[in-house]
Amino acid sequence: MATRGAPPANLPAKVTSLPPNQTLYVTNIPSAKITKDNIRIELYMLFSTYGSILDIVTLKTMKMRGQAHIVYKDIQTATLAMRALDGFEFFGMKLKISYGKGRSNIISKLDGSFKPPTTSMAAGVEVTDLQQSIFNAPVPGAPAPSTSTASALLESQAAGLPSKLSGTDSDNRGVKRTRDEEEDESDSDVAMEEDSDEE
Repeated sequence: MATRGAPPANLPAKVTSLPPNQTLYVTNIPSAKITKDNIRIELYMLFSTYGSILDIVTLKTMKMRGQAHIVYKDIQTATLAMRALDGFEFFGMKLKISYGKGRSNIISKLDGSFKPPTTSMAAGVEVTDLQQSIFNAPVPGAPAPSTSTASALLESQAAGLPSKLSGTDSDNRGVKRTRDEEEDESDSDVAMEEDSDEE
C-alpha cells in the first residue's frame, strides 16, 4: 500500500480547519433582490429544522453582503446542520458553510463570560480644565449651592431623606401634601367677582 506524502509545493495551502463551534458562518447567499428580513426568515426556516437557533446575523453592507452567522444552542446541532446543508441550493446558489471563527456574544451572555468591548479612543481622551469647569458648572437660573448647603444635601441624600434646603415650592415638587395643608390653602381662596356683559 502506498503512503500519502506531503502535497506538491505548487498547490495553495489549505485553509486551516476551525474547531467546532456553536456559530456557523454561511456564505454564497444571494442578496441582490431579497430584503435582509426575508433572508433571515428563510435562513431560520431552513436551519431551524436541525435544532434550536439563538440568533441569525445578516448584514447587507458591501463587506458582509451574501454572508450570515447562525448561532445554535449547542455544538452538536450546529455540526448536524453544517453537514446536512453544506452545498444546499438556496435561491439558486449553493451555500458554503463552516464553523465561525470566534464565539458569539449571545453565547457569552448566556454563560456569564461576556465582556462588553471597550473603546480605546475614549480611554485616551484627556479632559481639559475648561471642559471640567463647563461640565461642573451649576444649572442656569439656580443659585449656586454654598459649601454648607452642599454638604447638607449630600448628608440628606446619604440618609435617604428628601432634602429641604430652601423654603421654595420647587423643593416640594413631587412630595404629597397632607389633608391639613390642603384645607389651609383652600381657606385662603378668594371668590371671583361676576362680570356682567350688560351695561
